[in-house]
Amino acid sequence: MSERVPIVAVLLLGITQNIGYGTLYYSFSILAPNMAIHFALSPEWIFGALSAALLIGGLTAPWLGKLFDRLGAGRVMTIGSAVAAAALVACAYAPDRTSFVVALIAVEVAANLVQYGAAFALLVQLQPQAASRSITYLTLIAGFASTLFWPITTALHTYMSWQQVYLAFAGLNLLVCLPIHAWLAHGASRYQAVGRKTSAQVEGHLPMASRRVGFLLMVSGFSLMSLASSAVLVHMVPILSGLGLGATAAVVGTLFGPSQVASRLINMVFGKNVKAPHLALVAAGMIPSGVIILLLTAPSVPGAMLFAVVFGMGNGLLSIVTGSLPLYLFGSEGYGHLQGKTMAARLILSALAPFMLALAMSGIGIGSSLAVTAALGGLAVIIFCQVVRLLR
Repeated sequence: MSERVPIVAVLLLGITQNIGYGTLYYSFSILAPNMAIHFALSPEWIFGALSAALLIGGLTAPWLGKLFDRLGAGRVMTIGSAVAAAALVACAYAPDRTSFVVALIAVEVAANLVQYGAAFALLVQLQPQAASRSITYLTLIAGFASTLFWPITTALHTYMSWQQVYLAFAGLNLLVCLPIHAWLAHGASRYQAVGRKTSAQVEGHLPMASRRVGFLLMVSGFSLMSLASSAVLVHMVPILSGLGLGATAAVVGTLFGPSQVASRLINMVFGKNVKAPHLALVAAGMIPSGVIILLLTAPSVPGAMLFAVVFGMGNGLLSIVTGSLPLYLFGSEGYGHLQGKTMAARLILSALAPFMLALAMSGIGIGSSLAVTAALGGLAVIIFCQVVRLLR
């Protein structure tokens, strides 16, 4: 019999995920121009530093995944909240460019300790049989991070320097997230001590002989989806402007976030019987479909709005399947390590994708670059079809 979703844990993690993504990721784009002025650098250099930090953070993910299993994800998240706070303080007080980049790298490593990968592992460790539904509920709540923290960061930055904003965000990680993670860590430890005797672990659906191939296919599919997603998101405004839709960027921005949340809500209400591999197929199809819609309809405003909805819904489902598909295919044993290896490939490509698309747009133009991006994203559909075939 399946266990009930740990609602309190999901709600508390929803709070920390909104703070984690809001303070460690979404706030950066708002504060970056003033960071660039402070260090006498171009905005491109500042975003280049972020890409380097994301890349290094991705390289550490497999090691962090092992920590989720060895120490427990809750304990790692507790430590991560303290590290995140310290890294934000270090950024705020960085005396020069080098120390700022080092502190920024620490921020992105800390992000891997407290964001989705760690949170999914904690939910699996709390109640493995309910983990797939728990992950769906959590991504629904955490989908409001950008909606909340873009205006919060903008409002704070009106009255405070970027350094003061980072100090305030360090306080949120230390005073709100750390106690919550510590409390959840205690609950996970209690479950691991007695719960395994009364609750069976989730078994993976992939046969042992197919697991190596299945893992490579899964990681390849997720990586291609992340590449297409992050490349287009970072360059959204220049892409729309280049296609004659400059003023539509604001409309697209208002539709993208709610579309992510809408897809998660629809999946939560109507997708209870949809298996994780099939949900991955849907998500893999929607991301390149959105790009193709934009290509075929530009400079149509309704076309751009449809692009935002379809692309946003695909991204919303991507967050769910990155947590639920590894659990479905491989089971709950060693889930943290598996999640770490999966995160690494996704984060590395997500860090490189904006730079790769920028080079492509300057070399072959926006239209051709988007066509290549859509084609790469479409390969994920073929890959997940192979995963479904392995299951059969």
